[in-house]
Amino acid sequence: MSLPASAFRPVAIGLLLAVGGCGQSTQQQAAQPSMTKQAPLADLATKSEARRAAPAAAPMLESYALPVAPEPLPAGYRDQDREQYQKLAQNPVHSVAEAPVSTFSIDVDTGSYANVRRLLNEGRLPPQGAVRLEEMLNYFPYAYAPPADDGPFGITTELAPSPWNPHTRLLRIGIKASERSVEQLPPANLVFLVDVSGSMDRREGLPLVKGTLKLLVDQLRPQDKVSLVVYAGDSRVVLEPTSGKDKAKIRAAIEQLQAGGSTAGAAGIELAYRMARQGFIDKGINRILLATDGDFNVGVSDFGTLKAMAAEKRRSGVSLTTLGFGVDNYNERLMEQLADAGDGNYAYIDNLREARKVLVEQLGSTLAVLAKNVKLQLEFNPAQVSEYRLLGYENRALKREDFNNDQVDAGEIGAGHTVTALYEIVPKGQKGWLEPLRYQAEARPAGKGDELAWLRVRWQAPEGGPSRLVERPIASSGAGDLAHASDDLRFAAAVAAFAQQLDGARYTGGFDMSDTLALARSARGEDPFGLRGEFLQLVELARSLQTPLARNP
Repeated sequence: MSLPASAFRPVAIGLLLAVGGCGQSTQQQAAQPSMTKQAPLADLATKSEARRAAPAAAPMLESYALPVAPEPLPAGYRDQDREQYQKLAQNPVHSVAEAPVSTFSIDVDTGSYANVRRLLNEGRLPPQGAVRLEEMLNYFPYAYAPPADDGPFGITTELAPSPWNPHTRLLRIGIKASERSVEQLPPANLVFLVDVSGSMDRREGLPLVKGTLKLLVDQLRPQDKVSLVVYAGDSRVVLEPTSGKDKAKIRAAIEQLQAGGSTAGAAGIELAYRMARQGFIDKGINRILLATDGDFNVGVSDFGTLKAMAAEKRRSGVSLTTLGFGVDNYNERLMEQLADAGDGNYAYIDNLREARKVLVEQLGSTLAVLAKNVKLQLEFNPAQVSEYRLLGYENRALKREDFNNDQVDAGEIGAGHTVTALYEIVPKGQKGWLEPLRYQAEARPAGKGDELAWLRVRWQAPEGGPSRLVERPIASSGAGDLAHASDDLRFAAAVAAFAQQLDGARYTGGFDMSDTLALARSARGEDPFGLRGEFLQLVELARSLQTPLARNP
């Protein structure tokens, strides 16, 4: 097994010379990383896991560095993986006769896709819970219709045969928020909250955070303000609210950050909210950007308490965006849920290209909220549809009565955001997933026979107030064949297939990754940022890793 160059570390050798004599003593210390035995991995995965570095040796009185290779790692061993994910069962199949209404909150997060990309590029398939289908879908831009009136977003629907089941169809619902350039955004009061604990002392940690925040500094305007708060064993203010015109001062504050110590994340969050209130801009953007691996281990670290803290603090008018960094100890579950509770969004930053996408190309989407508490509700016509299932959004499900309750929190849409939801439906008369009930009366046609479903979207203005409602029918016609569906729908179907295949392929049957790859290639269309081309490469990579031994436990 070959090791990358980064696995070689200098070993300190102290030389103690006896005065007037020829004797000497030599000390050498080399620490080995903690190992956990597991089944042998595919060769690519094994090489990726072997990159972990041993801790530096303790310094000697006098020393010099020699490049000494560590002992080869035993086959089948890798570093202890402490990444944390929320494990949710996939949405079940519903009978329209029994449950005709589906209600959920929108989600614009994209962190799952970038994190899955990181895992695949490391040579391993994602563990259970790492794949959230809606975040895979929403990573990509789609050509949806913009708002046609004074509303904050436009709505697009499309119907086509499912590529993995000849008896079902895919219903796509797309939402497109109006665009805002950076110049059009209201003044921003931003608090950079940076984890500088020891777990961030790695290439994927604090160095990448610094590069990411510097990209955002370049976008600041004179009317914007930035504060910098850091936390490790305790928390402190590094930079008081500073005008965006003082870019050199802000960059200098970022550059001097160093990592070390334990992680008191809750104390840092509390201090960041105090700084946000200190620099609060009425009718402006007031947001904390938390950059961390989520590995809180000092003070308040309980998941439920941290989430409740973010939910309580959002009432102050300050939102919380989480930017995930790091590997091995990454707490993805906490990062995604904190952003949800804090009325922000969640992104995982695995490289500077992703940082630029989130904080430069999509800065308006990241910072400016156009509509909050956005909820979708679909009522299926039993004369047209017998069964359905919602693809993804498992942790965004709402009760039917929550739709009309403005006190129930839901997702936010930022400027320029696109949101995609897919339903797989069984048309009336087609073979479904459920066995027919013996004593269930046959559903009578409900009228409006040409309607597949009735769509409702409810939202509130960013400043609050009573919610607003838009309703429209979805026609049952226009399904045609898959080849004539739009590139956007077919590509979204390929992404949905890929997410399901990574997550057990319960519903995709014999439609495998080769089929997904062919579908995505045929639907690549215009790809100005190369995101769809990169997706093709990830499917290729996952296909090569898809063996029982290559999957993480």
